[in-house]
Amino acid sequence: MAQALYTPAILAAATGLAAFPWDEALALRGEARSRSCGSSIALGMATDEAGRIARIGMKPHACAVGQAAAHVFASAAAGRTIDEIATTRAALAAWLAGADDAPDWPGVDLLAPARAYPGRHAAILLAWDAAIAALS
Repeated sequence: MAQALYTPAILAAATGLAAFPWDEALALRGEARSRSCGSSIALGMATDEAGRIARIGMKPHACAVGQAAAHVFASAAAGRTIDEIATTRAALAAWLAGADDAPDWPGVDLLAPARAYPGRHAAILLAWDAAIAALS
């Protein structure tokens, strides 16, 4: 039997997005949408002179799992490059699909209950997809 999807930890993380409000001044923008559930996210970013993420703002329109995943992303994105984001996105997709090793990203274990719900996997990847779009 699958674990409960909406755990207290996932619900708490979803509310954590308040720490990353949308800011019109963030010039780098990316959007992503899940075809499976319709969840979406708009992400604005600023980078430093080396191209590393310096600031993030988000407008999520996603389920609690998608919002929790966006919080996991945003909480550890500062200082990361597009290559690190893309590598983690690939590892996260593989882990969600059944690979043994979770990606090396702080807080990603919070999302473990959602591995049993393939219909939510695209929502989990939204922030990484939007970040890659913004940084491309």
